[in-house]
Amino acid sequence: MTQAKSPSKTAAARRPAKSKQTRRKAPSVDNPGKVLKRSRYTKAETFAIFQRFHADNPEPKGELDYVNAFTLLVAVVLSAQATDVGVNRATRHLFQIADTPEKMVALGEDRVREEIKTIGLYKNKAKNVILLSEQLIRDHGGEVPEDREALEALPGVGRKTANVVLNIFFGHPTIAVDTHLFRLGNRIGIAPGKTPLDVEKAMEKVVPVEFALHAHHWLILHGRYICKARKPECRRCVIYDLCRSTEKELFDAVPDIALRTKALIEKETVA
Repeated sequence: MTQAKSPSKTAAARRPAKSKQTRRKAPSVDNPGKVLKRSRYTKAETFAIFQRFHADNPEPKGELDYVNAFTLLVAVVLSAQATDVGVNRATRHLFQIADTPEKMVALGEDRVREEIKTIGLYKNKAKNVILLSEQLIRDHGGEVPEDREALEALPGVGRKTANVVLNIFFGHPTIAVDTHLFRLGNRIGIAPGKTPLDVEKAMEKVVPVEFALHAHHWLILHGRYICKARKPECRRCVIYDLCRSTEKELFDAVPDIALRTKALIEKETVA
């Protein structure tokens, strides 16, 4: 009886090596992946996109609760790495007892920390709220300045926060690039860029002046509720037939919401 021969080393060497599966990282603020050099849309197409957003939601609003420029500033500072819903819940009582820099300083860091402890990074944020309140009193007479450079000089305030305050409270047509807007700029290719500042500058160039005031609101809301990070809900998209994203889900027909919004615009144009 002959023994079965074991596989030779040569045969083993011929076997294909097991391939390692690598997972691609999703685009993020720090890593947007491959970035387009320019917008995928013509001026007319970009106008049509924002025309749709306007027809669907003529007066978009930010979702943070506030009572004046100071409380808006504080709310935006607190919203970093936190949800608007969570910030609103934490500031509901805080803004009742401290709606000015003077009242906030009188409240003290310990009390502010206690009020906002349900928010991420609350210890550092409480410190910044007190420091920016003190600086507003010292350098600006307790008023929130209508100037980006002055706002960015405040503790805890970056360019995005300054842009939000300038846009919402003072009515400047600024573009506040958060994770949602950054994702949309690159995903649909309307204002691609490697950094938030790149996307902001690209957006300023392509957004029609008629829609500049509300542009960042429309895009943030669209990214938050429709064109979501994990899976875009294309069937609920008002710009579906205009969108040139490579991630767009393909349907046999254009979603009803896009058709209705388009028809609404055409009706208003005729009228």
